[in-house]
Amino acid sequence: MAPWVEELYFPHLTIPINIDRISPVLPAAPIAAAPGDRLYLSNLDDMIGVRVFTPTVYFYRSNSLGSGQKPVMETLRDALARVLVPYYPFSGRLRETRNGKLEVFFGPDQGALMVEAYSEMALAEFGDLAVPNPAWTSLIFRFPDEEPYKVIDMPPLIAQVTRFSCGGFSLGLRICHCLCDGLGAMQFVGAWAATAKTGTLMTIPQPRWDREIFLPRDPPRVKYPHIEFMRIDDGSTLTLALWQVKPIQKCYRISREFQAHLKSLAQPKDHFGCTTFDAMAAHVWKSWVQALDVKPLDYELRLTFSVNARSKLTNPRLKDGFYGNAVCVACTTSTVSELLNGCLPDTTRLVREARLGVSEEYLRSTVDYIEVDRPKRLEFGGKLTITQWTRFSIYESADFGWGRPVYAGPIDLTPTPQVCVLLPEGEAISSGAMVVCICLPESAANKFKDLLSLVE
Repeated sequence: MAPWVEELYFPHLTIPINIDRISPVLPAAPIAAAPGDRLYLSNLDDMIGVRVFTPTVYFYRSNSLGSGQKPVMETLRDALARVLVPYYPFSGRLRETRNGKLEVFFGPDQGALMVEAYSEMALAEFGDLAVPNPAWTSLIFRFPDEEPYKVIDMPPLIAQVTRFSCGGFSLGLRICHCLCDGLGAMQFVGAWAATAKTGTLMTIPQPRWDREIFLPRDPPRVKYPHIEFMRIDDGSTLTLALWQVKPIQKCYRISREFQAHLKSLAQPKDHFGCTTFDAMAAHVWKSWVQALDVKPLDYELRLTFSVNARSKLTNPRLKDGFYGNAVCVACTTSTVSELLNGCLPDTTRLVREARLGVSEEYLRSTVDYIEVDRPKRLEFGGKLTITQWTRFSIYESADFGWGRPVYAGPIDLTPTPQVCVLLPEGEAISSGAMVVCICLPESAANKFKDLLSLVE
């Protein structure tokens, strides 16, 4: 019987690649924008934490390729050109306007970018493709001398197809987060995949831009303190422990049985219950801070996580097909001492209250807060951010005609070591397990695993 918490290992590799071709992909037909046109991005699309590219990689084995099919690159390129007609913002570019705000603008011959590459390695040399591996970074295209976090004047979609000697291949994507949130990205990839699989344009649901739904109020009405954006001087050892010594990426398989057991133990004492996410987030936060031995004990820590606000909106409701950012950053706080000495149900209650605190009014207040005081830099002081990918259809949406990918997900968390990702299990018939990926100094890794495996 598999353990409830199992550390998953990845091999340390160097993956040499040769880039054969780099070329733009333009929409296959006229689009609903002409050179000189521009599109509004909401303040949710333009938060400082969203001004990034989200890199993901998909692996496909050679036995998924049919003998009579078009070459992979040709199939993907043709389908992308078709999908860029309804999803034409992915063929534009971002630029800054007044007060540093971003918008999408259209010029001649922009388009998405596709890169064709080859590696002499075979997928069998990659080991178990079950967890993200920082060694895969060469499978994602970056421009030479590209600045960190650059999004302005970049293609919003960059796709690298890397063929391996065994006949398998990878699809490495960089999608600009300003254009879509996680659910929106799944919608776009799903349309691209369905179009590639069928040979005809498939967009169900029809994509909707509709960013004006999130226009700030006039005058802005900020009704919450929004501690998720607050500038905090980092007077603790937490950030130093992660940034002074290069952290390592660790991954743990959490069985469905452990999740259920943890949830039963984490029930807050007010009898209002909790979700599996509430319990897991509280447990990971406590274990991580304890493993890092954060000081001083009276320092106030922050836990942040994204909450999908689509179901919260009633005035007006978001229409089916909206693919923009419709998430709010929930935040809860605790001193180091309270977090370590308090019981798990109390920490779970903090997470639950932050999650349930995201309402339509909270979202509108977030939009107004950014309008009044647009954060200019990422704030890391005392913070852990947990990102939940377990509800994304990342495997199901990526069947381009070659079946489910062997692996689909992120690659390297170490550039942002205060981010923890909860991933779905990659098996076609899932056991209900999830994978926790987190960064730690090597000196704290064993202690974290012990703490993660224990429950009160």
